[in-house]
Amino acid sequence: MMKFVIMAVAVIAFAGLCSSARAESVSEPNLITSANSGESVAKDSTPASAREMLKRAKDLIYETGIYGFFVKEDTSYHGEGYVAKPGILPHGAGQLVMVFVCLILIYLALVKGFEPLLLLPIGFGGLLANIPFGGITTPPVMDGTTVVEAGGFLYYIFTMGVSTGIFPILIFMGVGAMTDFGPLIANPITAMLGGAAQFGIFFALLGALALGFPLKEAASIGIIGGADGPTAIWLTTKLSPDILGAVAVAAYSYMALVPIIQPPIMKLCTSESERHIKMKQLRSVSKLEKVIFSLTVVLLCGFLLPSAIPLVGALMFGNLAKECGVVERLSSTMEGPLINIVTILLGLSVGSKLAADKFLTGQTLGIIILGLFAFSVGTASGVLMARFMNLFLKEKINPLIGSAGVSAVPMAARVSNKVGLEYDNSNYLLMHAMGPNVSGVIGSAVVAGVLYKLCGG
Repeated sequence: MMKFVIMAVAVIAFAGLCSSARAESVSEPNLITSANSGESVAKDSTPASAREMLKRAKDLIYETGIYGFFVKEDTSYHGEGYVAKPGILPHGAGQLVMVFVCLILIYLALVKGFEPLLLLPIGFGGLLANIPFGGITTPPVMDGTTVVEAGGFLYYIFTMGVSTGIFPILIFMGVGAMTDFGPLIANPITAMLGGAAQFGIFFALLGALALGFPLKEAASIGIIGGADGPTAIWLTTKLSPDILGAVAVAAYSYMALVPIIQPPIMKLCTSESERHIKMKQLRSVSKLEKVIFSLTVVLLCGFLLPSAIPLVGALMFGNLAKECGVVERLSSTMEGPLINIVTILLGLSVGSKLAADKFLTGQTLGIIILGLFAFSVGTASGVLMARFMNLFLKEKINPLIGSAGVSAVPMAARVSNKVGLEYDNSNYLLMHAMGPNVSGVIGSAVVAGVLYKLCGG
């Protein structure tokens, strides 16, 4: 089978070279003048065509991906507005390393099940972007206003959806159509847990500033602590697009690793007696309450913090379509085809920014470490806030649900429920944990709007 593949590739390459050389010889005849008659006659083009074909055959090796892995400097242009930074490896070797990094992301998605809906397209987009001479992410070649050569398809997808901030907003619309805010409405005090979990964002921001990161990059790093991939992407594209690849991979990786990262922190911040606290069943919430809630959140956000309205507005529009019950076609489209298509395009375009010259740097390592710090502090802040609230509440809150304040919906709520069942197999905390979980989604969007405004957006 391999022999046939090699033969086919050789035949196609040979035919292409021959046709190209022949086309050139026909389109540009070489004329000579006869000394005796003064007539112009066409020179025999066969030797020239053969020489051209042989020259191209010899140069073919310089256009292969294998040769590209040995190139020391980047001769391509990764994308408009993106400035390459010195890497720790030569360009070609860095691309080869990134190929393996992307294969690891694909492995985690397919085999380990870590956020496969996002890690798979992100890993595959990064794989395509690091194929030498593939041109997947290069911008178009322009001659004034004329397009001489079209750009790579991921360049156009990124420019259309990520640079404009449209993809994260559409994702929020789909998330809103899939989210039930009933637990938060039934027990609104749990919104404080979602707010407390955002402290990790500001701790990481201060840490990034202390390490010498510029303010805009520090804000983008800090938002990783919200454990909300679309929000992190939206803010980073606005403030510091050059670190988008590292921020996106860190945000989605920590979302995927919630079941591993959070339980030790939850146990460290609580006593065994607190983990046994049982909470009474939540009351039922009417459809009218849910509709009013969506409209109220949009109006409050618009009046108090307009910069956050793109994300919050999209989230609440999707939820309103779901809860009103009269536009089922719209809500089913948002929670199904729309969010699936956008997830594919968002993942591929974000993965296209996993270029070696931007990812294999000391800065990236710092971003990943600070992101983990932000996520850990956010988890602990939610748990500690629940313990603090219990000092004043008659009906105690199980502090384990405070960890769900990070907006990894619904995985963080499931982790709270799972840890609670480890200590009492009749203590179901899932619906209680959904309160701070969905409030964390709103909270991270609001914080993103604040940072965008404060950092020069």
